[in-house]
Amino acid sequence: MAHGGQNFLQRSTHPVGHTNILSYHGGGHQTSSCGPNWPTIHVAIVCAGYNASRDVVTLVKSVLFHRRNALHFHFITDSIAKQILSYLFNSWMVPAVRVNFYDADELKSEVSWIPNKHYSGIYGLMKLVLTKTLPMNLRRVIVLDTDITFATDIAELWAVFHKFKGQQVLGLVENQSDWYLGNLWKNHRPWPALGRGFNTGVILLLLDRLRKVRWEQMWRLTAERELMSMLSTSLADQDIFNAVIKQNPFLVYQLPCYWNVQLSDHTRSEKCYKDVSDLKVIHWNSPKKLRVKNKHVEFFRNLYLTFLEYDGNLLRRELFGCPSEADPNSENLQKTLSELDEDDPCYEFRRERFTVHRTHLYFLHYEYEPSSDQSDVTLVAQLSMDRLQMLEAICKHWEGPISLALYLSDAEAQQFLRYAQGSEVLMGRGNVGYHVVYKEGQFYPVNLLRNVAMQQVNTNYMFLSDIDFLPMYGLYEYLRKSVVQLDVANSKKALVVPAFETLRYRLSFPKSKAELLSQLDMGTLFTFRYHVWTKGHAPTNFAKWRTATTPYKVLWEADFEPYVMVKRDSPEYDRRFVGFGWNKVAHIMELDAQEYEFVVLPNAYMIHMPHAPSFDITKFRSNKQYRVCLKTLKEEFQQNMSRRFGFAALKYMTAENNS
Repeated sequence: MAHGGQNFLQRSTHPVGHTNILSYHGGGHQTSSCGPNWPTIHVAIVCAGYNASRDVVTLVKSVLFHRRNALHFHFITDSIAKQILSYLFNSWMVPAVRVNFYDADELKSEVSWIPNKHYSGIYGLMKLVLTKTLPMNLRRVIVLDTDITFATDIAELWAVFHKFKGQQVLGLVENQSDWYLGNLWKNHRPWPALGRGFNTGVILLLLDRLRKVRWEQMWRLTAERELMSMLSTSLADQDIFNAVIKQNPFLVYQLPCYWNVQLSDHTRSEKCYKDVSDLKVIHWNSPKKLRVKNKHVEFFRNLYLTFLEYDGNLLRRELFGCPSEADPNSENLQKTLSELDEDDPCYEFRRERFTVHRTHLYFLHYEYEPSSDQSDVTLVAQLSMDRLQMLEAICKHWEGPISLALYLSDAEAQQFLRYAQGSEVLMGRGNVGYHVVYKEGQFYPVNLLRNVAMQQVNTNYMFLSDIDFLPMYGLYEYLRKSVVQLDVANSKKALVVPAFETLRYRLSFPKSKAELLSQLDMGTLFTFRYHVWTKGHAPTNFAKWRTATTPYKVLWEADFEPYVMVKRDSPEYDRRFVGFGWNKVAHIMELDAQEYEFVVLPNAYMIHMPHAPSFDITKFRSNKQYRVCLKTLKEEFQQNMSRRFGFAALKYMTAENNS
């Protein structure tokens, strides 16, 4: 397997099971870079789908929090989990952590012949094929379910491998429920097991010895034989592991039960610990998860919530006495930052441009079926916690796909999750991608957020909006028709949706252009920013729009910042602009420089809803240095434009810029 020093995602082809691997080195290392007393600990986890990808982060945080060793995670994933977790680890940049991905879809044929009633589905059987999936030179591995929380250093569990004797190849904790005793209900017929059986939420696997005893053949023959009478598994891989152990008890080393305290109902888990210091690993192995019956469940729940809401950025710390090998990405970042002048009054602004924000794509379940006509449009926006209340309204106004970047802390991400799960409107929509960018630094990285949301657009076109705007009813279909009518596919066009605003919290939203015009005349609506910043939208030419029945072209003018629909491959936003000021102006200037044509749609509109001023606009208004730095960044951007576009960019230099 390729162990190159190259950081981030490195493709290599795996010899066994033809598995494609993605390798991520967050400060990579060789197997024992920290000496024999600090071995690299290998952890394998099967993870598929959006929910498991979210759950596994809490497990990873709990392991990282306590660890003092280098770690190597081996994720067996479907394409969804691979996309989410590879992006997450890339942007997390944790030192002395390495990640590999193995394609679960290529392993399905190995286990798809086994009928399984367990809620984990086909992925619940994949731990059986780890000897075949993981690298041949990997001798031992700790295998974990995604619903595990560590309360101690995982190195303590790794040390248990030294206690294996003779033919012992599996380390397992006894099952703490009566399931395998077969007395839970009348006619309950479990798979064969040794006594109470063993739970496979935590497994120590001696891979090299397992291969020698022909594990692959052993479990297959056992499964085939038992399925003749049992017909299907009830507890996925656990049933098959137990049936093999029943026949070959010498294979198992019984781990003390505190290495897998099982918190499903009807368990004897309380016999595992006398006090808190006994607790090592908690396993939420009930579909009810945190609502399970256990007299100490409050303590366990608090431990779990600690890691759930823990700031993952704090886990980027270097290990003492275990320097990670030079990691090119991290080194490049340090070099770039070291070149910045810390005495520059705008240092913090410049630094933000290079900050790598930990990012969790598709935080909630997502489903999108591409339309056959290629004209589909995704609404793109970004928000922080204080704008969550806009989501339901936007979903009611826009039925098409939406890509949102949310700027949240770890604790806020959990609040958002609870809010979304409690909302019928949001839960009723599968075509909204929620991408959580975790907070770091003192600015709101507005353009980074926009870029993250844009990068996850799955349609050919995108409508670049803001979270405080409600699109008119029917805008989604109108934009799709305009794509075809204006032949946007074969031209460089930015379709302008005229923007209006109301100062009323309870607005009777206009159902048509005629209604909008009458509200405009009555003073219930205004053209957007009419009172404070007319230049931003003046080129839209609202006087012409009032009577227009066909689309019309407008020319770029200084400080123009309309809301536009463009092709997916349009330029991204410039990250140097953070917080308030010039973040959209610069983007529209870029579109103009690249010779996009601005076309105003005669029957489209969007309305800005009132809200309290954002923290960043308050800073802009009250902090002189903020305004000075913004002016400096603007000038640098304009110089950059003139270098890139030469004579054509002269108009951006000479345009009066008093924003």
